[in-house]
Amino acid sequence: MSYHILWADDEIDLLKPHIMFLTNKGFQVTPVNSGSDALEEVGKKDYDIVFLDEMMPGMTGLETLAQIKQSYPSLPVVMITKSEEEYIMEDAIGSKIDDYLIKPLNPNQILLSLKKILENKRLITEKTTLSYQQQFRNLAMQYQDRLGHQEWADIYKKLVYWELELEKSDDEGMSEVFVMQKSEANANYAKFIRESYEDWLNDPRAEKPLMSHQLMKQKVFPLLKTADAPLFFILIDNFRYDQWKVIQPLLEEFLSLEEDSTYYSILPTTTGYSRNAIFSGLMPSEMERMFPQWWVSDENTPDGEEGLNNYEHEFLKKLLERNQMGNIKFSYHKILNSNQGKSLVDNVSNLLGNPFNVVVYNFVDMLSHARTDMQMIKELAPDDAGYRSLTRSWLMHSPLLDLLKKLSEKKARVVITTDHGMIRVQKPVKIVGYRETNTNLRYKHGKNLGFDDGHVFVCRKPERFMLPKPHVSTAYVFAEEDYFFAYPNNYNQYVNLYRDTFQHGGVSMEEMIIPFVVMKGK
Repeated sequence: MSYHILWADDEIDLLKPHIMFLTNKGFQVTPVNSGSDALEEVGKKDYDIVFLDEMMPGMTGLETLAQIKQSYPSLPVVMITKSEEEYIMEDAIGSKIDDYLIKPLNPNQILLSLKKILENKRLITEKTTLSYQQQFRNLAMQYQDRLGHQEWADIYKKLVYWELELEKSDDEGMSEVFVMQKSEANANYAKFIRESYEDWLNDPRAEKPLMSHQLMKQKVFPLLKTADAPLFFILIDNFRYDQWKVIQPLLEEFLSLEEDSTYYSILPTTTGYSRNAIFSGLMPSEMERMFPQWWVSDENTPDGEEGLNNYEHEFLKKLLERNQMGNIKFSYHKILNSNQGKSLVDNVSNLLGNPFNVVVYNFVDMLSHARTDMQMIKELAPDDAGYRSLTRSWLMHSPLLDLLKKLSEKKARVVITTDHGMIRVQKPVKIVGYRETNTNLRYKHGKNLGFDDGHVFVCRKPERFMLPKPHVSTAYVFAEEDYFFAYPNNYNQYVNLYRDTFQHGGVSMEEMIIPFVVMKGK
């Protein structure tokens, strides 16, 4: 590809060797002697980049730069100067230059700047594609071995890394290869869960991951005991590891990262089960037995999923008492809208007197449900990349970011985590159940369930999964990979409605392997 360069310098004749060098490299260079000539020329023809001398008589390079950016904001500009004075650099950078070169110029220096600006996308794509190709075989071989929970967590992190890297490139073919690899990994992961999950809950000798009901005791309470500053536990509902990675750079501008790890959500991977397990420190069947007044069955819950989590504050209070921490002063806040978030920010100075503060943010979960119901949200987030982008945009303009900035100023420690993730579902599995069967698309429980056996994790003894058993014949089934349950009645309509929506409750890396992050104010 031939690139067109506009070069403005009042001593342009002295630059002929550089212009010839670039011409021999395949670039087309148009030389002009002044800033005003540059402005006139840039309106005549489509240039790929502009070189501007900073010290020109009449209209200076900085003045020319300002006018070019006003009319052509996306046109790359490289400032060239003899001066290394700091204020000139700051003015140029503030005016959004793309690079800065100091005279005397070196031909290779010029060429490097051009490649960095003009071929950045291509070079990144080529490098990313080559690197992923080298990793592809290693990953494929790895997840076909007999792996443990930590190895699966590491594989998922690697897949997230490559997904985000390939997103920056233009190689659609390699992106398609990645989708196939991730799907294959999830199929193998589902097999791993079928073989391991019951042992994690019943075999004391089994090598098991940290799970929802252990999170507070093993990860959060130790931070409380050693804290020299208030601890804010921020749970973002339905928040995946890839979403954490896209917001991480925003937060690291003012918060230092102390821990970036993962833990496993219990099954079902839903708010009613996994989040209650976090705050109670108990598995669902234990909650039902010990606190029947707070446990709500999800059989056609009229209040929807959120109606299953009305007693998180009470569960947490009891959990602190059981761990000899009942004297710790704590607060609990559930944020359902922007006004509640702003009120919390306004009240943060009062919260700093508490050693422990819990904040639950429901926006991301609400977003996933809205995407199912609203065509506009589907258009804004048509795929995983769009969904990540929408999450990042939300955080940038949310009261949560304001809260985190205030906490950083006070040197508070912050935990950011979630109760479960989600997956974009694509393939239906037929299921038949009674009227009281719960409505979730990724898991079902009830009497005499009928379903296709493929891609379903079956639990016929709920007590082995430490799940409530409302009826003698109650069984639980969990959709694996990117499958979802659909009823035979109005099957095609149902499938068309829910295919390509974000759901949770089942077995996938995206739903079960979730972030646990510790940060502190810089």
